[in-house]
Amino acid sequence: MEYTFILSSLLNPCSLISLILIVLIFVFRSSFRLNSSRKLQLPPGTLGLPFLGESLQIISAYKTENPEPFIDERVKRYGNVFTTHLFGKPTIFSTDPDVNRYILQNEGRLFESSYPSSITNLLGKHSLLIIKGNLHKKLHSLTMSFANSSIIRDHLLVDVNRLVKLNLNSWSDHVLLQDEAKKITFELTVKQLMSIDPGEYSEKLRKEYVLLIEGFFSVPIPFFFTTYGRAIKARRKVAESLLSVVRERRKENPSSGNGGGKKNKDMLEALLEEECGLSDEEIVDFMLALLVAGYETTSTIMTLVVKFLTETPLALAQLKEEHEKIAAEKGYSGSLQWSDYKSLPFTQCVINETLRVANIISGVFRKTTADVTIKGFTIPKGWTVFASFRAVHLHQDNYKESRSFNPWRWQDDLASMSSIGNGNSFTPFGGGPRLCPGYELSRVEICVFLHHFITHFSWVPAEEDKLIFFPTTRTVKRYPINIQRRNCQVE
Repeated sequence: MEYTFILSSLLNPCSLISLILIVLIFVFRSSFRLNSSRKLQLPPGTLGLPFLGESLQIISAYKTENPEPFIDERVKRYGNVFTTHLFGKPTIFSTDPDVNRYILQNEGRLFESSYPSSITNLLGKHSLLIIKGNLHKKLHSLTMSFANSSIIRDHLLVDVNRLVKLNLNSWSDHVLLQDEAKKITFELTVKQLMSIDPGEYSEKLRKEYVLLIEGFFSVPIPFFFTTYGRAIKARRKVAESLLSVVRERRKENPSSGNGGGKKNKDMLEALLEEECGLSDEEIVDFMLALLVAGYETTSTIMTLVVKFLTETPLALAQLKEEHEKIAAEKGYSGSLQWSDYKSLPFTQCVINETLRVANIISGVFRKTTADVTIKGFTIPKGWTVFASFRAVHLHQDNYKESRSFNPWRWQDDLASMSSIGNGNSFTPFGGGPRLCPGYELSRVEICVFLHHFITHFSWVPAEEDKLIFFPTTRTVKRYPINIQRRNCQVE
């Protein structure tokens, strides 16, 4: 009946004329806004279809293995910075590394992060991804201090080795690598945040968390039977679960979270410090956001690095040789130490190249807080800007044969590995004040995983799988592989 009513309404001459007038008005307004924008020296471009803009085109492109034509066609027509209309807003799309760097470095001055309310509802208004100003600076600095090289070396690396090996020991002959990698990164993040080992609590939390994650990429209709509605419900359960841990920890040490002046052993203890002055709600939102960051991105890189290596036998052979040398010295039962991690140059090349080709973070949305003039263009205050990392990473001017997986390209520029987030053409972890605070820890986790996986297993793909990039970078079938244990054992 509903569809019959809609159809009859559209066939009604008056209604049809009204609809045409609405569309024409929208087209006129879009055209007027773009023409007016040209007077303001906005980048050239098009606002696309009425209401929808070019959202359908970019979504369709990113659901394939090759989203590049969406960007390439517009860059060829308009240049490296162009105007479009995405997800309900006119947007400046940048594929220029200098412009992207300018956007990242001017966070908090000329630009600010901006997320739709549907995302805020799931992350929480106190999430590190959303908060701004001094509170963001304080919590970002705190997170960096818990994931720096010395902390990883002296405290975290032991748990990374232990939990990776624990998970590998449970693998059967056939695994969905993407799912198993996510389990590893979730358990690692829970341990680092709250010092909780894998068990009933973490597994129950993870199951609710999976439902929460699904909501980020769904239509934000909050009914209980929708994906988004289930995500909102799961979010409440995750928050309640984290809150119970926070309150219990406060009871244990109500005056301070540092155990009478001892060095903090996890992130939660630091958040409970008196000098932070954070409420329980703020702490829960903060931890929930770190779970998001640690769970999705690192696990995807773990999966894709194995996929790319499998498809590049020469690279796999060289990587195996590098890790076999260390494993043989330790009798295959030892853990990867910090000195080992620093002595694996080709592994770092492989990780860099996976980050470049995969583009787990395709780019970032920002909103202008003032009129911004750059490269001869003026972007009005309040406009959305998208800095595309993917476009820079896969541009032929920046990387020869840029769309091929070639880890050897990094051997000629090993120094660049220490400038992640600071260079113009390689920004897999963002940059500026919002540089991912866990980028070094993420690399360590990937390296430890590769070490134990490569030295203890052989594998073949169980079936063909392909990579797509919407709503996130992932494999369609979660990368199923058949594995076989080698003679050595993961102990």
